[in-house]
Amino acid sequence: MSHLLVEDYKPVLDVLETEKAIKFVRDTFERELCKKLNLTRVSAPLFVNPKTGLNDNLNGYEKRVSFTIKDLNEEVEIVQSLAKWKRYALGKYGFNVYDGIYTNMNAIRKDEELDALHSVYVDQWDWEKIIKKEDRTKSYLKKVVKDIYKVIYKLSVLVNKEYNELKFDLPKDIYFITTKELEKLFPDNTPKEREDIIAKEQKAVFIMEIGAKLKSGKPHDGRAADYDDWKLNGDLILYNDVIDKAFEISSMGIRVDENSLVKQLKEKNELDKLDNDYCKNILEKKLPYTIGGGIGQSRLCMYMLKKAHIGEVQASIWGEDTIKLLEENNIFLL
Repeated sequence: MSHLLVEDYKPVLDVLETEKAIKFVRDTFERELCKKLNLTRVSAPLFVNPKTGLNDNLNGYEKRVSFTIKDLNEEVEIVQSLAKWKRYALGKYGFNVYDGIYTNMNAIRKDEELDALHSVYVDQWDWEKIIKKEDRTKSYLKKVVKDIYKVIYKLSVLVNKEYNELKFDLPKDIYFITTKELEKLFPDNTPKEREDIIAKEQKAVFIMEIGAKLKSGKPHDGRAADYDDWKLNGDLILYNDVIDKAFEISSMGIRVDENSLVKQLKEKNELDKLDNDYCKNILEKKLPYTIGGGIGQSRLCMYMLKKAHIGEVQASIWGEDTIKLLEENNIFLL
């Protein structure tokens, strides 16, 4: 367990001010995102039946939290994200092209390595919207990324207006680069080091094409093979000047179609997944073509409120030694 302890850290807002500011950030961003992307809020499950294939297996090694429902005598899993469920819901609810949904997603990731940026508790805005097959292009992906970034930029302006002591150094436009281009620029650095370098240089960057193997023989980062198209996805990253690190705000992408699904599952030796209902529906073209992603709620609050630790903006579980160490460094957890 590591915690990026900031030397001489002094939080800008105290605990009570922070709680009020968290609500301001969340309410403002949610409202502006809905307007920009044409999204409708829907209710979403906290747990799903594993047989459906709707749960997200992330990098493939994280163990999902499960329990048995007594009356059904059936085991269900706490969601790890709603990437697949949203696409299913858009088709089931009869949404039209360019209409979308969002929900407040809460998850438990028991295998998460705890540090200043990660906790067991995950909270994010999960969003998804229907597109046409011909929209499955890099140019359309970039258009949506720019729209989301405009909302983030506007939020920073509104937060600064509400809390004058919170100042930001965000550019008006976001920078785009692929993982291959990033590897070529910094071949001797690790993927995370490359992110730190490009984020500090550009302040706001969208790193595209995550999941496939690079020249090094390894992917930039792990991605499940059955929801994002690895050629049409990416991470939205800001430079966090408090911790002097790249700071991922969102992971998103255009979803797999019937062709990229098979290709990516084959690359990860997971063709057995084609037998679950979710993958069958993609192959049979019963699900709409979509674009979607998750935007970290606590991550966004941490960035906007100039916090050094995610525990300052969300209530989770931490070890006693960690709590004591952080308090000694002016980091007080909720």
